[in-house]
Amino acid sequence: MSIARGGRLPASVNEAMQALNQSVDVDCRLWREDVRGSIVHARGLARAGVIPSDDAEKIVEGLGKVATEIESGQLKWDPVREDVHMNIEARLIELVGPVGGKLHTARSRNDQVATDLRLWTRGQLDEAIKAIADFGAIIIERAEEHIDVLMPAYTHLQRGQPSRLSHHLMAWQELLLRDADRLIDARRRLNECPLGAGAVAGTGFPLDRDWVASELGFDGPMQNSLDATASRDFLMEVASALAILGVHLSRIGEEIVLWSTAEFGFVTLSDEFSTSSSMMPQKKNPDVAELVRGKAARLIGDVTSLFVLEKSLCFGYGRDLQEDKPPIFHAFEGALQSLRALSGAVATCTFNAHRLEAALDAGHVCATDLADLLVTKGVPFREAHHIVGQLVRLAENGNVQLSELPEASRVALHPVLGSLEAAAALDPRQAVERRGLVGGPARARVIEAVAGAKSRWRRIGKD
Repeated sequence: MSIARGGRLPASVNEAMQALNQSVDVDCRLWREDVRGSIVHARGLARAGVIPSDDAEKIVEGLGKVATEIESGQLKWDPVREDVHMNIEARLIELVGPVGGKLHTARSRNDQVATDLRLWTRGQLDEAIKAIADFGAIIIERAEEHIDVLMPAYTHLQRGQPSRLSHHLMAWQELLLRDADRLIDARRRLNECPLGAGAVAGTGFPLDRDWVASELGFDGPMQNSLDATASRDFLMEVASALAILGVHLSRIGEEIVLWSTAEFGFVTLSDEFSTSSSMMPQKKNPDVAELVRGKAARLIGDVTSLFVLEKSLCFGYGRDLQEDKPPIFHAFEGALQSLRALSGAVATCTFNAHRLEAALDAGHVCATDLADLLVTKGVPFREAHHIVGQLVRLAENGNVQLSELPEASRVALHPVLGSLEAAAALDPRQAVERRGLVGGPARARVIEAVAGAKSRWRRIGKD
């Protein structure tokens, strides 16, 4: 039986065309969504009086048997039947007879696959949002654990000002909060039901599209049949959000790679998230973070593929859209792998507090605080900046830190620089506590940030 080709074309097809035409090796992963949508469609046909209720229940029962066969591996996908939809329908007809042929009444593969894709993507979004939330919780837990550990804040990968490890970790989770928000927003927009849109211009059968949408967990039916069957902007939006997530995970991974070097020594990955070298027996490599960086490149490629795929399509389904599945399948796979692996790495790593705090001993990290002190004494900031810059040059010429300069050298540039206030300004721990504005690294502010983040994650969990 050649269901896909129908009576218009002969049953046979050129071998090269067959290889190009079939997609069941890719879209077979939509089988659960296809069965679910078909069950609701069968019952919707019965509710509308299009087919008898008994026929609908025979179809539903048959679909249940097909699902069991797929789940157990008994059903073998046949590329001659092209795709997951035709494979399931053909097997249904084999099981229940000609009544199975009634299932496709008032339905096209165009609205069928669009529905399946939205159902599948919605489920994957829920999984991804949960994985992001789990990673966010791990980061917050590590931040609380290291609330009193100081470290430098960097710009241009140069030591800039005193900060604390927990503040840095909370910056990671701020990215993740926005990533989760983007996916939640995309989920809301895609949650419309294409079923009933038919091939391109709907159907003349009196289907209750609102009921069908509700049964499938959608907010409602899509409002335009052309748009419903031929638009994949929901995939572009989701893939874009996943690509941004991938970039964020890559940035975190990059810091883990740097921090785990002997030169930094800020973090030690657990053995279970490290690899060794095939040649150098001493090596312990941060491959988990490097692999996550690599996945980000693929995620960017996935969204690019989807953009290019749709950019030249007229309204009305085009077979080009058969290629919309590999990029979104791969994007979710890569994003979820990266999230779970990086979550495990951060949960089990050791942050080396002594190395983090020792990094404050070089780089003149309190230079800005010294300039700020001069400002409080009435010195314009630009002048204060210049004075402290001269002081830094003196320290570097003498191969010492600002706090190690002779008092006479400091006072020669400005009398205040020899005071006890100047000494306090050069204390990293006091410098961190002076940064008590919202969003700053002062201990109380970080504790507030942790509490606020927990509340925001709870709200995300309720959405």
